[in-house]
Amino acid sequence: MWVEIICGYFFYRLFRRFFYCSDDVLDLETSDFNAIFSVANRLEQLYGGKVYAGLRIPDADTGSLQNIDIVLVTKGEAAVISVKNLAGFVSVNEDFSWTCDGGSTKAVCHPDPVSKAKEQASVLESYIEQRGVTVPEGYFSYKVVIPNPKFRTFYKKFPSEVITYDHWVQLKPEPKSMFPGWIKSAFRGGKKEMQESFHEHLNFILSTAPTWDRMELEDNKYVLGEFLEFKGKQEDILPLRIIKRSKVSRLIIQKKISMFGLAHSKLQVLYCPRDYRSARASASEWEEVTVGSSTEVVFQPQNSTKVHKFKISSITSLSLSA
Repeated sequence: MWVEIICGYFFYRLFRRFFYCSDDVLDLETSDFNAIFSVANRLEQLYGGKVYAGLRIPDADTGSLQNIDIVLVTKGEAAVISVKNLAGFVSVNEDFSWTCDGGSTKAVCHPDPVSKAKEQASVLESYIEQRGVTVPEGYFSYKVVIPNPKFRTFYKKFPSEVITYDHWVQLKPEPKSMFPGWIKSAFRGGKKEMQESFHEHLNFILSTAPTWDRMELEDNKYVLGEFLEFKGKQEDILPLRIIKRSKVSRLIIQKKISMFGLAHSKLQVLYCPRDYRSARASASEWEEVTVGSSTEVVFQPQNSTKVHKFKISSITSLSLSA
């Protein structure tokens, strides 16, 4: 009996991996998102403070949304972080654009990442001031982080705003009472009450700013993009109709385990009703529905023209932007 169960589970996983392609995003597509959250987690470990990832900040000049990978906010200072997950040989052109040659893939040209990060910092500053908070001069710095160990270059004159992989892995944790060495404080000598008030308002603005929807998959993989809808059997879709971005901020999928250690055919979906007064929710605020494991989430990743379907059983959590 146990042999049949183990063999059946093995062939199920094999079938799902090789034949159900619509349930997966290629590693190439998820690696950039994973790099963003890996950098965000390490920045919190190094410097404390608060990290905001996957922002979509309105640009009043162009009428479009500016994608910002990470904003790091610590005491008296903040930085806009652009994550470039570049693998291969990188050269810098005369116009300061970068060309990345991956060897087996076609060389790709990237517009000057430093100028782009500077532009993102300017758009973010304007957005914050439009929401009624005056930003001190020089408060926002900007950096380009390259966390990929396969990054290679002979170029020795990168601007100080660029943190190459070799520099990135050598960064050490800063004492919580000190400012990070590569961020200049805009509040030195200022009143403590003014700093705390500004810091509180800034965190509120960033916590309520537009973001990409965020999906966390098994094996700690992340996808940023836009949640579109659920697909599946009618009896599973009906209880999920309550889950709309105007009403729900986050979902957590819990798998039911049978006595043989295999995932049950039903899943518990815990969802948190959206509360615009607070970014957090207590355990008592979470509500639950049960759906079949074959239910799918239709999701369009950032910077992709393709719409992907993910089995809800492969998802750990889903956060929806307001």
